[in-house]
Amino acid sequence: MSGSQGTTTGIPAPETPAAALRRRFPTFADLQRRAKWRVARFAYDFVAGGVGDGAPNVAHNRAAMDAVRIVPRYALDVSAVSIRTSLFGRDYAAPVGVAPMGNIGMVWPEADAILAAAAQAARIPYVSSTVANVPMERLAALAPDVFWFQLYGLPAEKHALSFDLIRRAEAAGAHALVLTLDVPMRQKRVHDIRNGLVMPFRYRPRTFLDIARAPFWALEMLTKGQPTFPNMRKYVGEGASLADMAGFVQRNMVTGVTWEDIASFREAWPRALVLKGIQHPEDAAKAVALGVDGIWVSNHGGRQFDAAPASIDSVPAIAAEVAGKAKVLFDGSIRSGLDVFRALAVGVDMCFAGRAFLYAVAALGRAGGDHAAAAFMEEVRGTFAQAGTVSVADAARAAVLHPGAVWLGPPANAPRAPAG
Repeated sequence: MSGSQGTTTGIPAPETPAAALRRRFPTFADLQRRAKWRVARFAYDFVAGGVGDGAPNVAHNRAAMDAVRIVPRYALDVSAVSIRTSLFGRDYAAPVGVAPMGNIGMVWPEADAILAAAAQAARIPYVSSTVANVPMERLAALAPDVFWFQLYGLPAEKHALSFDLIRRAEAAGAHALVLTLDVPMRQKRVHDIRNGLVMPFRYRPRTFLDIARAPFWALEMLTKGQPTFPNMRKYVGEGASLADMAGFVQRNMVTGVTWEDIASFREAWPRALVLKGIQHPEDAAKAVALGVDGIWVSNHGGRQFDAAPASIDSVPAIAAEVAGKAKVLFDGSIRSGLDVFRALAVGVDMCFAGRAFLYAVAALGRAGGDHAAAAFMEEVRGTFAQAGTVSVADAARAAVLHPGAVWLGPPANAPRAPAG
């Protein structure tokens, strides 16, 4: 609500900062519009864009999400709605968390820390990226109850650096390790190429123009400095420059991981292990056989492979294949509480949002993380009540119309065609 209706003196009570933000930016679309105006264009395009020209897979994710329809039930008592949930032995306040996002300090300095602190305050999962711009140890300290770590494989020397990152994540207290599979090779992101985006920034005339149009962002960046990759500093050297660290990331994050690697990581990691980027039911079955605790259905936000199915369309077949033997996690155009409910209804246990949280920080700075978390909590609770459900378990049983739920792949035992 926007504040008290009044006081005994008849003078309206002052509006709180949180209520003012709720009034000015009631939706994530409002935050995205402000973010586009507030940050440099090349930084905004880095977040909003996908792979390919025009980012069709990003739009496909959104269209598929909108196509999921929920059939509400009425004349039910929804006065005691609870959106709390449990995952991997821990309780969370809502079935939505902050997805891992790399190099987001380019969009707003200290964005990683802002989101970690907001997730801790809201008690929702926070997943830090390998290529975060804040050290994992500091993020873990900011979000001790909700901290997870996402790992990109670094295959050199039999994954020596990967295993060291795993040890660091365990020492930092990460409750889950999220191994990303869907980046076997970097893809062409046309927006970034056209913008000449490299790290550190190269100041071309167009870059100067972009910066001049975003004075708030420019001042913040001037004060805090260009983002670096501090998780890599240990391996590059304490005196490493940003160019040194960026080059190290480019050279070492060059291939994906194999099922043999996953088995080794499973042995090395003592807590919940999640595989992110799963889109085929057979891959989900392999993961379960290796003892993986979570299957994260994702097409990397439309940023890797334009021909991939929309993430939400992959969920039903994977959930059926997993059949309760592992938790199903999800990201892919989560922009509202209704989207969270849609995902739960088709078989997801926990949703994650990336762009929605980052747009909030880009739009509002330090207030953005708390505002986004509060908006999700409010919208999820309201959607539960409107749909006639009072718990996450109820949401999983909701009546849903999902046109993309049919898996069109061959049977698991079908022979493969010979190469060539």
